Amino acid sequence: MTSLRVLPFAAAAALSLGGCGNGSNGSPDLAMNEGPDMATPTLCTGDDCMTMSSVKHVVIVIQENHTFDNYFATYCTATSGSNPTCNTGPACCEAGPATEASGAAPVVLDDNDNSGTFNDRNHTHNCEVAEIDSGAMDHFVTGANMVDGIACSTGENFAYSPDTLVQPYHDLAAAGALADRYFQPYAGQSSANDMYFARAQFVFADNMFASNGIGGICTQAGASTTKMDFNDPTIANLLVQHGVAWSWYAGGYKAMKDANPTSASQCPTAPAECTFGVKSYPCDYDPTDVPFTYYPSTRDKDGEMKDFDADFAADLAAGKLPPVAFVKGIGYKTEHPGANITISAGVTFVKGVLDAIAASPEKDSTLVLVTWDEGGGFYDHVAPPPTSTVDNQPYGTRVPFIAVGPFVKTNYVSHVTMEHSSIVKFIEWNWLGGATGQLNGRDAHVNNIGDFLDPAKTGTAVPNN
Repeated sequence: MTSLRVLPFAAAAALSLGGCGNGSNGSPDLAMNEGPDMATPTLCTGDDCMTMSSVKHVVIVIQENHTFDNYFATYCTATSGSNPTCNTGPACCEAGPATEASGAAPVVLDDNDNSGTFNDRNHTHNCEVAEIDSGAMDHFVTGANMVDGIACSTGENFAYSPDTLVQPYHDLAAAGALADRYFQPYAGQSSANDMYFARAQFVFADNMFASNGIGGICTQAGASTTKMDFNDPTIANLLVQHGVAWSWYAGGYKAMKDANPTSASQCPTAPAECTFGVKSYPCDYDPTDVPFTYYPSTRDKDGEMKDFDADFAADLAAGKLPPVAFVKGIGYKTEHPGANITISAGVTFVKGVLDAIAASPEKDSTLVLVTWDEGGGFYDHVAPPPTSTVDNQPYGTRVPFIAVGPFVKTNYVSHVTMEHSSIVKFIEWNWLGGATGQLNGRDAHVNNIGDFLDPAKTGTAVPNN
C-alpha cells in the first residue's frame, strides 16, 4: 500500500467528531431523459451536492468470501437461535453454534488456513443451494459431499476466525453498527453478487462471464470464460445523469492501465509483497471484481475508475472525495481464501482506508460501509430470506456488514434484513431526491440502511425501507 497519513485505528473506527449540518433537501430533476451513453453533465463533487441527509459522502469497502459466522461467531454472545430483539452490543446478536448439524466442531480459520493454496471452498451456485438446504443450514459439512462433480460439503466449511485475528472488525462493530441480517444477494460466486452493487438485480450466474475491462487478459489468460458486455443502466449511470460524481478505487489499477496488456506476457509484475508471485490474480488488478467494467458506459472511464494507492489518499487530502466511492483492494488484500491471501492483510487494508478517512477533511461528512461480496461457501447458522420475487434468485448466507462514521449509532446491532441492493437504495434515496427503485430491481423492494443511522446526526430519519 502507499504510505497514508493516518490516525490510530481507534480514531478511525470512531470517526466521531460529529457530522456537518443538515444537507439541502431536494434533488435535481428526476426525469430520465438521458441514456447511459449521453453526454456527461457537470457533476457536483461533495458538499455542493443536494442530499436528503447530512451524509455527503459514502465509501463502500468491499472485501471477499467470508460469512458472518466466520468473523463474528465469537463476538456475539446471545444463544444461537435465540433471535434477540435488543440492539446494544454483543449480547444482542447470536453466537455461532459450538457444533453444526452433523456434530462437527469448527476448524480454526486463521491466516495459515485462509492462505492455503487450495483452501478456497466451493461456492458455486449449486453447491451453496445444496448446503443451505432450504434454510436448514445443515449440509455444509455432510449431506452434499459432491455437487456437479466437485467436493461441496466438507468439515473445512465450518470455520471460525480467532478473536485476536479479527479483533479490529469487532472494534469497528463496537464503535459503530453491525448488521446481523445482511445476506449475500445471490447464492453463488463473487461476480454474480458484485452485480448487485451496480444493478441491484441478477445479471448472470456465478462467475459465468469475464469482463472486457483493462487487464482481462491477465486474469483470464488461458481460460475459456466468455467475455460479455451489458448495457442496462447502473447506479453509476443514474448518479451521473443527476449530476453526482462517483468513483471506484481499485488496488493495482494504475499498474494494469499503464501496462495495458494485450498478451499475458505484458501483465504487470507481481508486487514483492504478493507472495503468490504470479502476473495474475491475486497479484494483479482483476476487472471481474468490478461490476462496472461489464458496462461500456462506465468501463475504465477516466475520473470514475481510479487507482487506490495513487488516488484515494490524494483525493481525501485534497477534499476531492466524490459523493459515492467504492473501494476494492488488490486481490491479496481482499481476504479471499487461497493463493497465499491472509486475513490479516485484508484487516490491515481496511484499517488503512478508515485511518485515511479519519485523517482527512472529509471525516465529518463521510459514512463508511464495510462488507464482503459473498460468503465463500463457508457455514453460517442463520437461514437466508426466501427467494427474491424480483429476479427469482435465492439468497445466500449472511456476510458481515459494518457501518462507521459520525452518523452511525454506536455499539448497535441491526436486525433489519438487508443485502447489497440496500446500499444502492440508500444511494438513490440520499442523492437522487428520495426516489428509490429507479433501477427497477431489488432496490424497489429491499430495506434501506436507515436502522444503522442516528436521525439526530443525519438531520433527518433515513428510511428503514
